Amino acid sequence: MLPYQSTQPTGSYGYGPPPAYPPAHPYPYGQPPGSPPPPGGKGTAGRAVLWAAVGAVVASTLWAGGLFLLGPLDGDPDLAGYRARANLCSSVDYDSLRTEYTEEDDAPTHNALKHKAIDQSYCSISLKKSSASSYSDAYLSVQMDLHKETDPSAEFTALWSEYAQRYDDYEVAKVSGFGDEAYLVTEDTTSGSGVGGSRAVILAVRDGWMTYQMSWNVYTTSYETTSPPEIGEVSRWVKADTRSTLENLRSD
Repeated sequence: MLPYQSTQPTGSYGYGPPPAYPPAHPYPYGQPPGSPPPPGGKGTAGRAVLWAAVGAVVASTLWAGGLFLLGPLDGDPDLAGYRARANLCSSVDYDSLRTEYTEEDDAPTHNALKHKAIDQSYCSISLKKSSASSYSDAYLSVQMDLHKETDPSAEFTALWSEYAQRYDDYEVAKVSGFGDEAYLVTEDTTSGSGVGGSRAVILAVRDGWMTYQMSWNVYTTSYETTSPPEIGEVSRWVKADTRSTLENLRSD
């Protein structure tokens, strides 16, 4: 079982330190109380009006900058531009994996759940090397969750960064270039022989309050005359297909 089925480069929002503003004036709208009027009294009212205008502009800029720096307003989920899908399979791009699995699955399985707290979309695709394959040679699954009431950041990090705690055969590596946070999880129990055992690659991504996984797995017994592709090769395919699939999920 996978853990919680809920993966733009890190920091892609470009949030950084706020822009430099003019130093705060202790009395932006005129002279301190009780101070004598400055020379040339005719200009005093004009300068007070000018300071008032400057203060209003700075306050407005700080407000706008605060919204930008802090992201969505309280109560608004940060869905990073992603939208729910009734049929996630129609948005999944697995062209890289089809380097190995050339036969297209003409009836992939998909389902979806829509709720005020979360929108969830799932797709399962059977992978075949050719039309001559009697059964699936490998399996691909993709899931996207849009969390609309709670920020999934802490739980996502805990579940994926520590995935190997539950399964001795899995290895976890944090990867960059995908959303705010991403982990590559791999398994290989074939001992390099390709006879018996299984191999798996999972890429989990969090982008704002959107979480995503693309998972590939294979049992070596499914390959009758050859060995399944190596973990490193499949990892490159899954990364490429995740990148294009995430683009589809934001633009479709």
